[in-house]
Amino acid sequence: MRLRLAAFLIPVTLFVFLHLSAPAVLSSGVWQALTTASWDIQDHAAQKGMPGGPGIVVGNEIPYQPWALERKQQNYAQRTALDPVARCYLPGIPRLMYIPFPFQIVQTPNEIAMLFEFVHAVRFVFMSGAHPPGPIDWWMGDSRGRWEGDTLVVDAVHFNDRTWFDNAGNFHSEALHLVERYTMLGPDHIQYDVRIEDPKVFTRPWDMSLVLYRRKERNAQLYDYECYAFDYEKYYPYPQLRSPQ
Repeated sequence: MRLRLAAFLIPVTLFVFLHLSAPAVLSSGVWQALTTASWDIQDHAAQKGMPGGPGIVVGNEIPYQPWALERKQQNYAQRTALDPVARCYLPGIPRLMYIPFPFQIVQTPNEIAMLFEFVHAVRFVFMSGAHPPGPIDWWMGDSRGRWEGDTLVVDAVHFNDRTWFDNAGNFHSEALHLVERYTMLGPDHIQYDVRIEDPKVFTRPWDMSLVLYRRKERNAQLYDYECYAFDYEKYYPYPQLRSPQ
């Protein structure tokens, strides 16, 4: 009983200490979203190859312009072939935050690094300076952070138009602008909220919200997932997988 109590109190005490006696931090560690949003950010029933689940869109409505809604429906009809993630492209932001793969957070005084298992993607949130002049065509955009109390606020711009929000065909243009908010709810949970603005595609800004969970396994770590490499294994197999000569 004492060991269990100590195991509970140590991370809680550390969390309280960091928030009362030190500058704001986004706790390091391995994190993962436990949501089906990468398949569909809106409420959805299960289908073959896709688990059902609640959406993460606040209000469950995406305010598409009429032409964009038609484009979304076309994307959905061809999602197996057109989803950028299925083609092993970078998922972009915000999808990379809730794709069903873990990621690691590392914080320094000048930047916060996010290291993702999916295709070894790396994201930097710079804590000083302004966005470089654009437009710039980047898969991950340019992220600039600041602290508002204990909440990390990240402003992200300079995206390309080649990523989707999910496998259901929800999309954006290169005018995408994100304002993300990361708030520690405790030592093992981060509240993640993001506002989406894109006047070329949507009629108004809209929001998504979810919780990120710390991976608590003793050996929690990032593994290799070089998505595109699996298509080349038949041409360049690993030595230990080759047939004996």
